[in-house]
Amino acid sequence: MHARAASPPPNWRAKVQALLQRRFGLRQLRPGQEDVIRHVLAGEDTLALMATGAGKSLCYQVPALLLPGRTVVISPLIALMKDQYDHLRALGIPVVLRHSGQLAAENEKAAQAMADGSARIVFATPERLASPGFAHELGAHPVSLLVIDEAHCIAEWGHDFRPAFLEIGAALRKLGRPVVLALTATATPEDVADVMRQLDLADMQVVHTGLYRGNLHYAVDHVESEVAQRARLLTLVHGTPGQGIVYTSTVKAAEAVHAELQSSGESVALYHGHLPRGRRHAAQDAFMAGEARVMVATPAFGMGIDKADTRFVIHHQLPASLASYYQASGRAGRDGLPARCTLLYLAQDRRIQQFFLIGRLPSVADLRAVHDQLGEAAPDAPGWRLPELEAALARPRQKVQLAVWLMRRHGLIARDRTGVLRRRGDTLADEALAPLLEEHAQRKQHDLAMLENLVAYCQSGRCRWQMLLQHFDPDEPFSPCGHCDNCERLAAAQQQADQQAADSSLEAPQPADDRPRIQVGDAVRVPRYGRGRVLAIDDIGITVGFPNGPDRSFLPRYVRPA
Repeated sequence: MHARAASPPPNWRAKVQALLQRRFGLRQLRPGQEDVIRHVLAGEDTLALMATGAGKSLCYQVPALLLPGRTVVISPLIALMKDQYDHLRALGIPVVLRHSGQLAAENEKAAQAMADGSARIVFATPERLASPGFAHELGAHPVSLLVIDEAHCIAEWGHDFRPAFLEIGAALRKLGRPVVLALTATATPEDVADVMRQLDLADMQVVHTGLYRGNLHYAVDHVESEVAQRARLLTLVHGTPGQGIVYTSTVKAAEAVHAELQSSGESVALYHGHLPRGRRHAAQDAFMAGEARVMVATPAFGMGIDKADTRFVIHHQLPASLASYYQASGRAGRDGLPARCTLLYLAQDRRIQQFFLIGRLPSVADLRAVHDQLGEAAPDAPGWRLPELEAALARPRQKVQLAVWLMRRHGLIARDRTGVLRRRGDTLADEALAPLLEEHAQRKQHDLAMLENLVAYCQSGRCRWQMLLQHFDPDEPFSPCGHCDNCERLAAAQQQADQQAADSSLEAPQPADDRPRIQVGDAVRVPRYGRGRVLAIDDIGITVGFPNGPDRSFLPRYVRPA
């Protein structure tokens, strides 16, 4: 382990400023960027929580050109890496890309640049980093900085957990423990603690620049049927200028929405994981070039997209959690100009996400299939490695990865230094499965609770931004934004009440209604939800706790004394 510097090198700020202007054509850093860069140049492991569009990439690009060794950037999506790779190449920065989808000639050229030391920045997926021999390739020349983009993928209970990210800790040691910079926009306090634990970096510096973006207008439109949902979507798309994204939860819905928008005369593209790679790339290129005004997509079109002038993001169906909603809606308005984020809430859409959340976890049959396969001889190899195992099993890749990770965690599978997986024991006994199934049940309940938090967001009368921000930082008080749909609704109601009061007779003032004053602790009744007790009262609404359900907030007119 190398020694950490106590402070950044002399004149570091002047060097950063000169590089910023000369290489990147920028006059100054944004809030938070300088703090992150200072920590990195001082040799301090750093976790940066920055809003989408806050300029996370510059936080590693600048140090990469000032540090003596190479920088390795681990990213979950090839599209995300390709975007950054093309940007840096255009700036004349020596950079290479390593992932499974490369042609042989591309891979050979990149490997040569790594071997001769000319590659200053290396982009790779976590799966490539974990592959046998790749850490040795990287170690041919000193690595000064390891960057983990979308670091929330490390968190076991996070909304976008990727088992391959858990191999980064082992790779870190093989690379001689370079400085680590982890970047994310969507991590709760629990996720932050989990990232530090998985990387074994308990003393990471945490830079939190805040996730609030005042240019984004959040709204939820309640609809009663699929017909009303589709009609409202068409109205929103036709009535909102500029380019935008419409997200659906299913491929079927994406294709139906695309067809309807297309038949209505919209310039529209389609993107989902079942399309051939060529069609996906063509759709993405058309949207990025402005040739298609609207992109209709499943969540497969997300983190890798950086189109700053996206003016609206509409969720036609419920996403899985507040974290995934914040991340997807954050594609809008990255240029700092006003943009709208609207979620169409149809109550029955909750069942779609419940189906996905339960189905994404490996079943007992999946666990046994993986264990049984490891008992078979691997073709042309001394044992099974994860890519070969995934290819051999007719099961979703994510399920195989999660099954392997769970069984390794509980000691049922071992992985040697060359990446070969071997099972422990000839059979998988029921008693050995018990702790895995218990963890499975806990994860299912956690995921469903995250979905219910999103449903509460849709049904609440509280400030949308307050609910989003408190999801990521529950202990931090946030004032109402004043410009989401609920804040606008409350302001309009208050303005109307003030006007009525001003117009009323001074001789016979009448209260707005004859309801008794409700206070914290009172027993109340809410239509559809039944009896509860008042937990809090603020400028936005009344928060009520129910005996058999989560706390919910309501506009005052819906709350009556019990």
